[in-house]
Amino acid sequence: MTGRLAGLFKLQTGEFGPVAWSFAYFFCLLCGYYILRPLRDEMGIQGGVDALAWVFSATFILMLAVVPAFGWAVARFSRRGVVVVSYGFFVVNLLVFFVLLRAGIAPAWTARAFFVWVSVFNLFVISLFWSVMNDRFNQAQALRLFGLIAAGGSLGAIVGPGLTTLLVEYLRPVNLLPLSAVLLLAAIVCALQVMPSADDPSHASPDARGRRESVWAGATHVARSPYLLGICVFIVFYSALSTFLYFEQARIVENAFSDSAQRTQVFAAMDLATNTLTLALQFFATARLVAWLGLPVALAMIPLAVAAGFGALGIVPTLAVLVVFQVVRRAGNYAITKPAREMLFSVVSTEDKYKAKNFIDTVVYRGGDAASGWLFTGLSALGLGLAALAFAAVPLATLWAVCGILLGRARNARAQHDHHDTTSPTLRGGL
Repeated sequence: MTGRLAGLFKLQTGEFGPVAWSFAYFFCLLCGYYILRPLRDEMGIQGGVDALAWVFSATFILMLAVVPAFGWAVARFSRRGVVVVSYGFFVVNLLVFFVLLRAGIAPAWTARAFFVWVSVFNLFVISLFWSVMNDRFNQAQALRLFGLIAAGGSLGAIVGPGLTTLLVEYLRPVNLLPLSAVLLLAAIVCALQVMPSADDPSHASPDARGRRESVWAGATHVARSPYLLGICVFIVFYSALSTFLYFEQARIVENAFSDSAQRTQVFAAMDLATNTLTLALQFFATARLVAWLGLPVALAMIPLAVAAGFGALGIVPTLAVLVVFQVVRRAGNYAITKPAREMLFSVVSTEDKYKAKNFIDTVVYRGGDAASGWLFTGLSALGLGLAALAFAAVPLATLWAVCGILLGRARNARAQHDHHDTTSPTLRGGL
């Protein structure tokens, strides 16, 4: 059977074992995370919807503090050691949260701390996974194998919320934490099977080395490039509108359900629908849509859908409209907007692909979350209700779509310019 599977997926000699362990590694990681994610959303409500702006700011500040320390550790210690210590530390954290939440110790503050912890946890476990993958497989193997390995994560992202949806009514939300801890321990076992018995941090791949750079290393690169600043604006629009919708989601779900397990089940069901739809779109539509419509339109599609969604939510601010809007928005982002956004970096320098992108994906993205959280809170304090806040987001989403079109055109122009340079007679003669 192993031979048939290797033939089916075009695996070469010696690749079946590492690929199978990598598949299982990513499955366990995302399955465990997507058990935690609906619990995090429920903790956001238990910690107080009015306190969410503070929680988003705490997430941003903690990320700024931890990213340099994490990069320092990855640069100086073996990958095996970093994986075991990091994931082991997270397992201990989960068990501590389990005890605190079960005992009802400072429930509001524990809920807020858990929300922040899960938000930062996700950033590091996924980053470390791909760092391990880039160290284990060379560039040629990556092109052949990473799609199959990523499918393990996609499967975990469906099974995780599926388990939460099925089990949360019987076990209650807090009792799912040990299950996530077990999956994280299984991820450690899988990771150790993938990595060599001894590795040297100095031999890490360029992608892994790029993530070690200081989070501020790309700030000057961004400041000097109108193109990179445009990407920052696009990210800020995305994070601001996502935060607006998240805050509205918290209030609508809080008003709709009084039971913690029911709220967690709703969040898990939304994750399940989102991840299933995302996988279907990635398999059947993503590449075709981008090729058929072109990058500018692909970057504008979901922003325009978000504008329509906020308009519908303003007219009918109900749970049903929210759920449909949130699932379509998130699936469209994962399957269309995010891949299209990554294409914007294909025409920048190698240094900017790591330094500038690292700055944009961390400081700009999480900073946008924090700032827009306070903007939503301020507008609410002025007396704007859910419907008015939804209508206020419509012009922002429209501007986001315009930004996407302009960025897509700028990227295409850069690509044509680079193609012209590499095919000019003078350059060909020089080569």
